Amino acid sequence: MRLHDLKPKPGARTRRKRIGRGRGSGMGKTSGRGTKGQLSRAGSSVRPGFEGGQMPLYRRLPKRGFNNARFTTTFLPVNLKALEEKFESGARVDEETIRNAGLANGKSDGVKILGVGKLTKKLAVVASAFSASAKAAIEAAGGSCEVIGCAAEAPAKEKQKSKAPKEPKADPPAEESPEAEAQTEDETPSEDEAPVEDAEGDAPKE
Repeated sequence: MRLHDLKPKPGARTRRKRIGRGRGSGMGKTSGRGTKGQLSRAGSSVRPGFEGGQMPLYRRLPKRGFNNARFTTTFLPVNLKALEEKFESGARVDEETIRNAGLANGKSDGVKILGVGKLTKKLAVVASAFSASAKAAIEAAGGSCEVIGCAAEAPAKEKQKSKAPKEPKADPPAEESPEAEAQTEDETPSEDEAPVEDAEGDAPKE
C-alpha cells in the first residue's frame, strides 16, 4: 500500500448540497423549504422548543420537586348566614358542631368564620380564625369569639421546644492530683514541730 492508494471509506465524504440551481438538481425553486409559510421566508427563525403554537413539551410534562404548597395552612370558610340558619341562640359553635351540621367538609387545619350575611343570635363561636367583620358582628349580637390553634401550629411549636437551648451543666469539682496532696501534707506542720506556748501564754524563745 502506498500513499496514493489511501482513500476514505465509502460514504464518509459527501459533496456539498447546492440548492437553488435549477429544477434538474432536485433542490431548485423553493430550495428544500417547502411552499409558503413562516419557515419558507428568508431570514425567518423560531426559538428552540417552539412547536408552532401548540402546548410545548416542557409544559406538557409534570413538574417534580419541592414546593411550599404542602406546608400551607388551609381553613374551611363558614359564613355568618350559615350559623344563623343552623344554630339556636345561646349555642356553643365549634368545629365539631359545624361539621356535624354539614357546613364544612374535607381535610383542613381548622375553620374560619367569615362575615357574609347577618347574625341576630347570641352564639359562643370557637374557631381557628375570624375575619374582622365576622368578629364584630358576633360580639354585636351578644356572642363571644374564641380563637384556638390550628393543627398546623402544633408541629411547629414542638420543633421550637426541641430546638430550645439547654442550660449548661455546672462543671464537676476538679480532683486534686496525688502530687498536690503530698505537697500540702509536707507544708502542714506536724505535732512535734508545732511551737508550745508557756503557761503565761508567751511564745518560747529560740
